[in-house]
Amino acid sequence: MKQYGIVVIDDHAIFIQGLSLLIDSERDFSVTGSATNSADAKILIEEKKPDIAIIDLNLGDEDGLELIKALAEKHPDLKLLVLSMLQERYYAERCLVAGARGYVMKDSAADTLISAMRSVLAGKIWLSDTEQKRYIDARFVSRAPASNKQNPLEILSDRQLQVFRMLGRGHSTIEIAEILSISTKTVDSHKELLKKKLNCASAQELLKMAISWNKNTVSEP
Repeated sequence: MKQYGIVVIDDHAIFIQGLSLLIDSERDFSVTGSATNSADAKILIEEKKPDIAIIDLNLGDEDGLELIKALAEKHPDLKLLVLSMLQERYYAERCLVAGARGYVMKDSAADTLISAMRSVLAGKIWLSDTEQKRYIDARFVSRAPASNKQNPLEILSDRQLQVFRMLGRGHSTIEIAEILSISTKTVDSHKELLKKKLNCASAQELLKMAISWNKNTVSEP
């Protein structure tokens, strides 16, 4: 029986321990390592050369989406599966475009995660039934008038969503610039674009919206 090597990348050590026990209970799965940040994850994958990496999008102040892009580019044969609390309606498609092969919510049943892992290892894409329907409707069913009803957050670029999310988590312009390795001027430009796209009349209104969204995005249906 082939043994699949798996690495877990999540910023919560206790969660990693529990998830590793679940995965190791499968006879053909073996967790060969874990990491809590992007830098360690890249080193770990170089050393272990796993078959699949399970990645959380929340890695402290780091963005798991950027890690996915980097890993997909450097390790094209590595299967990447996202396991996150962030709502799939905002992030699943972005992750697939970045190079992930599937997206599972952390509140899913254990057997759902195992099924997703097996599907991804078999070369398939894994999304929940709800997200699959939304994905198909958006591309093949909806027409121009319906697109006006689209949540404006869904049309933000990856970088704009990063900045918006960081604003909602209380980061200042200087902090966002440092974390994303961009200039404060660039952050301000993103904030202006966010105000236009989200129809916010002021920076204060944008901040209020960002804070509210950060509180609700985990549990929102």
